[in-house]
Amino acid sequence: MPHPPHPRTADLEALLLALQRGGVAFIVVGGAAAVIHGAPVSTQDLDIVPRQHEGDAARLLAVLGDLEARFRPVLPGRDLPPTEQHVRGAGQLNLTTRLGPLDVLCRLHDARGYDELLPHTREIVDGELALRLIDLETLIEIKEAAGRPKDRLVVEILRALRRPA
Repeated sequence: MPHPPHPRTADLEALLLALQRGGVAFIVVGGAAAVIHGAPVSTQDLDIVPRQHEGDAARLLAVLGDLEARFRPVLPGRDLPPTEQHVRGAGQLNLTTRLGPLDVLCRLHDARGYDELLPHTREIVDGELALRLIDLETLIEIKEAAGRPKDRLVVEILRALRRPA
C-alpha cells in the first residue's frame, strides 16, 4: 500500500528530534548547518553525516522506518526504503520522509565521514534538542569544494558571518 505524499520542505526541528530520540549519532551539515549558524538562507532538506560504528545502522534504520523514509524521487512501483547496506555504505541517500526531505551523507564528496568531521564540530543545545553541528570554517570548505552555483552564493554569506560586526 503506497504511503501518503510526504512534505516537500523539511520540518528541521521535528527531524532533528526524531533522530536524537532514536539514539542516532550524526553531524548536521549543508543548508541546515548554514541556517543554524545564522545565515539568512533557507533550505528544504536536512543533511546529516551519521556515525557508522557498531549498532549505528540499526538505530538509524529504526528512525528511518518510523519516518516512512523512501528514496526520492519516489516513482510508481519504485517506493523503496533504505536498507542496512545503504546506511553502512559510502554514498548519499536522498530520502523523503513524513517530516520532509532528509539527505543521509554516509561520506562527503571528499570521502570524509563522521569520525573525520567530528573534530570540526560543536555541540548545540536548545531545550531538549542537542546536536552536533559542523563548524563554520569546515562548512565553508565543504561548500566551496562542492562548487555548485547555489553553494558559491551561500559561501559568501557564510564568510560574512565570520567577520566581526
